[in-house]
Amino acid sequence: MKKENFNVTGMTCSVCSARVGKAVAKVEGVFEVNVNLLKNSMKVNFDEAVVTTAKIVAAVEKVGYGVALTNCPQNDLPLPSAVVEFQLMKTRLFVSIVFTVPLFYISMGHMLSWSLPDFLTGVENSLIFAFSQFLLFLPVLFVNFKFYRVGFKALFSGAPNMDSLIALGSGAAAFYGLVGIYGLGYSLGHSDFDMAHHWVMNLYFESAAMILTLITGGKFLEAKAKGRTSEAISKLIGLASKTAMVERDSGEIILPLEEVRVGDILIVKAGESVPVDGVIVEGRVTVDESALTGESLPVEKEVGSYVIGATISQAGYFKMRATKVGTDGTLAQIVKLVDEVNDSKAPIARLADKISGFFVPVVIVIALGAGVVWFLLGQKPSFALSIVIAVLVISCPCALGLATPTAIMIGTGQGAANGILIKSAASLEMAYSLTTIILDKTGTITEGRPKVTEVIGTLDRGELIRLVASLEKMSEHPLAKAVVSEAEKMKLPLAKVDGFEQIPGRGLSGEIEGRRYYVGNAHFLASFGIPLREVLEVGETLAQAGATPLFFADAQGLLGLIAVADPVKESSREAVAELKRLGLEVIMLTGDNARTAASIKAQVGLDRVLAEVLPQDKDQEVQRLQAIGQKVAMVGDGINDAIALTRADIGIAIGAGTDIAIESADIILMKSDLRDVATVIQLSRAVICNIRQNLFWAFFYNIIGIPVAAGALYRVWGLTLNPMIAAAAMSFSSVCVVFNALRLRFFKPVSQKISLVSAVAPEISSETKRRKISGA
Repeated sequence: MKKENFNVTGMTCSVCSARVGKAVAKVEGVFEVNVNLLKNSMKVNFDEAVVTTAKIVAAVEKVGYGVALTNCPQNDLPLPSAVVEFQLMKTRLFVSIVFTVPLFYISMGHMLSWSLPDFLTGVENSLIFAFSQFLLFLPVLFVNFKFYRVGFKALFSGAPNMDSLIALGSGAAAFYGLVGIYGLGYSLGHSDFDMAHHWVMNLYFESAAMILTLITGGKFLEAKAKGRTSEAISKLIGLASKTAMVERDSGEIILPLEEVRVGDILIVKAGESVPVDGVIVEGRVTVDESALTGESLPVEKEVGSYVIGATISQAGYFKMRATKVGTDGTLAQIVKLVDEVNDSKAPIARLADKISGFFVPVVIVIALGAGVVWFLLGQKPSFALSIVIAVLVISCPCALGLATPTAIMIGTGQGAANGILIKSAASLEMAYSLTTIILDKTGTITEGRPKVTEVIGTLDRGELIRLVASLEKMSEHPLAKAVVSEAEKMKLPLAKVDGFEQIPGRGLSGEIEGRRYYVGNAHFLASFGIPLREVLEVGETLAQAGATPLFFADAQGLLGLIAVADPVKESSREAVAELKRLGLEVIMLTGDNARTAASIKAQVGLDRVLAEVLPQDKDQEVQRLQAIGQKVAMVGDGINDAIALTRADIGIAIGAGTDIAIESADIILMKSDLRDVATVIQLSRAVICNIRQNLFWAFFYNIIGIPVAAGALYRVWGLTLNPMIAAAAMSFSSVCVVFNALRLRFFKPVSQKISLVSAVAPEISSETKRRKISGA
């Protein structure tokens, strides 16, 4: 199977994109086709043994649209296409206005008592008057001829679109004007001045030109707005460095970014953009990652730290080894993900697609039917023609086609700007209807890295940590690493250990400076006859708070206690509170013991916890909730979460997690911040609300506009809709939809600041703990 990208020209509404998609889907050997109206792009998956790209191109051209193969992925991004469209529309609008204004002045001047040159007034000059209007109309027709070319081609191929309505409406007005010129000439030649006056008053060139100009004006505003829909991603693309300083045997050289290879050693100075993803091999640096992750505070990096391409080195000089280049880099993947979301369709968009499929043919029938009815009721041909033109023009389904994709594009762009990568439009919509959030514990609610949380003893704190770390450095246990890490942070020199012994799951012992020490759990120390007595209450208190106590002693008795825990992230309680405020049930599933799970539940305010569960148990819980009608999101970061992430209605991966978890997820949180889950829900609700507003106004506009244009109010109040006003209304509706969607650019997550409770067990003061240890 092969996948190719195409640029499609001539699409103006959802009818166009639907028509292109259907035409290509019918080609034998095509498996999947995605057409994006906003970007004028098409992605096709096909069997190259059965079909060629030439056949795909022919299928698109057959239904009236231009198409070209695009090999460079960047050409498929929204920014270049939007910029080109905007410049084209700017030129068309300028020319249209320059000739439409004098045309309108000449045609309507006598009705509005405006002063006109003598050669344009009077019956004797009526032919000059008419032909001058025709000449002014021609440039407007020329620059906007695309409407006719595309519209009539689509009409004759049996799939009329928005351009067909415009072409029929303005074309009918222009044709009627030409007929008027011939009628005027005939009347003057036969001295029938009354009939000549009738034709002069019913030329309609100004209506045809004004329709084209107003619609082009609407398209100009749309194009300008479309360029802003991809602003978040455009800023990301702009961050990418074009060159990199590479270290070679011959010295430092500057190379284009395309020539950087995995394994190259790169040099980055303060103020420069990090060229590619990689690992620091020399130096320390402060990096601004806000553009990619949304994290406002700079991040400290040192040797071994991972840096991301397109982030900014704020202070410090460092060397890095390139690990991901080109399309494998984080920035490229973000742009690709957002691009793919914009190519996908949200379920809510199917309604607009279905309606657009039969909307235009129905409108043409209504327009012609209304014109015929009014003519049969005794109205003049010019009146009936005006009704036909007004219905055709006001009914263009632009607003309907723009309602969903503009909101989706801006919404996903805002997500990316906040460090949230959404893989599909369907995921963004599904987040709107979630009822339950399931959280993993380690790495999701907690830091995922055990830390020393408390040190109590008869010895100096530094000395106690130094001795325990000297023993623990001989062990590979995660708790041992936490103590050693604390010693390294305090820059404590570790002592040599002789006679090291370890009992797995219990503790270890060894001689330091001629004295034997023991560190481990209570059972381990008790086995050596070391009395603990009241200190067990301290250990129990810490255990209830989710920490693991390590008792430290020598042959004479207990010397101290070090508590190690996987601390809850500072943002977790705030995140859970916000999710509950949004009306969601929040559940934690963990393989940890029930006591630790209960502690975490109380600390962060969870609704329910399930402890000591296996990966398949998480999957079963997701299925159980779905069976009773719940819409479930699973949030996790580990391999053991992959099954549940896939099973859930939405899988949300913590960005710092494993690759398999990220691959299994629908949404990725780059900052590894649980508060972003609430942001996803809020963003989804904002986008869906915006789409529903857009669809409502698009439908409401047509429901009201079509009957009025057809003359439904003429018998009651004598009201009709001038074709020029109809064109302005149609353009205004499309612009309103786009600008309503643009409000999403100002989306900001709402959260409530909540302080984190440090423990749930009965609090025992530090002084009391020390007294109990001394007494032991």
